[in-house]
Amino acid sequence: MSSSRLFVLIPCAGSGHRAGHAQSTQPKQYRRLAGLPMVAHTLEAFRALAGRFAGLALVVSPDDRDVDAVLPRFPSENEYLLRVGGVTRAATVRNGLVALRQKGAGAHDWVLVHDAARCLVTSSQIEALIAACEHDAVGGLLAQRLADTLKSSTAESRVAQTLSRADKWLAQTPQMFRIGMLLDALERTGDAVTDEASAIEAVGLSPLLVPGSAQNFKVTFPEDFALAEAVLLGRRKGLA
Repeated sequence: MSSSRLFVLIPCAGSGHRAGHAQSTQPKQYRRLAGLPMVAHTLEAFRALAGRFAGLALVVSPDDRDVDAVLPRFPSENEYLLRVGGVTRAATVRNGLVALRQKGAGAHDWVLVHDAARCLVTSSQIEALIAACEHDAVGGLLAQRLADTLKSSTAESRVAQTLSRADKWLAQTPQMFRIGMLLDALERTGDAVTDEASAIEAVGLSPLLVPGSAQNFKVTFPEDFALAEAVLLGRRKGLA
């Protein structure tokens, strides 16, 4: 399988309702951070490795009216704007994989699925995932070991118990799997799964955990925007 190609698929069809920005009607992935739309920072990390990938696909909703203005120079060579996003993350990724197959991607080619809102991922982290997974039988994902004490709660938001953190990881993206394997897993598991690894696990396989970075967090809540912007500005100044 050494000749298998690498593709990138970025689901970008969410509304970002948890971001809580009353002044903006745009999805959170299009809001500006450090002078650029959030998704533009995400794309930059993969475009810096353009020679590694046979194609880079951004999957948006069929009725997305913002993307053309937000990303006026997308798509360029070997890039695809796929207007096939679904109502769930799983549906968006599944539809995007079908569209990639229609554009010539093979079942044994690899796909790196990455959250549009993980705009702090770096090219070196992407390279580390590829190096760890490209000869693996299953594939894997970037993840971060859990450092905090982990609690489970009651319905009244009181502590039910403290859980061991020894074997706990926070799942990140990219997540890298064979296109055919992932598409089959998503078709079998439906829309309930919240990441690609969960679909692979549900069909009895064990993805590889590849150490990522605490900075590769998903911009989700209002306070995350200021933190992400600080990291981006710090990187420009060589401080992060």
